[in-house]
Amino acid sequence: MSEETRDQRSEQNSRPQYTQNRPAANRDSRDGDDRRRGGFGGGGGRRPMFRKKVCRFCTQNLQVDYKEPDSLRRFVTERGKILPRRITGTCAKHQRMVSKEIKRARVLAYLPFEKK
Repeated sequence: MSEETRDQRSEQNSRPQYTQNRPAANRDSRDGDDRRRGGFGGGGGRRPMFRKKVCRFCTQNLQVDYKEPDSLRRFVTERGKILPRRITGTCAKHQRMVSKEIKRARVLAYLPFEKK
């Protein structure tokens, strides 16, 4: 056996085994897992573009009023639940006002508590 092959074998044996055969739980996200997760994982994939939601009450200078159930129905689901800010796009100040006015409209029977 020549000295070159002996050196190559000693280098191969000196490597720790866990780097060659890593278990699946310890893999990086770069190992192809992004394709299974939809491509938006931590591997630097492109994120979908979306339009920033703006508060309708701030931009159009509208007032929230319990006496206008048609305008309040936009902020309530079919089942009667109040929609959250992240879906409607209202700011925190107006979301509090909307929820308060929806509750008032429910008590005065302008809006139903729930649909059956």
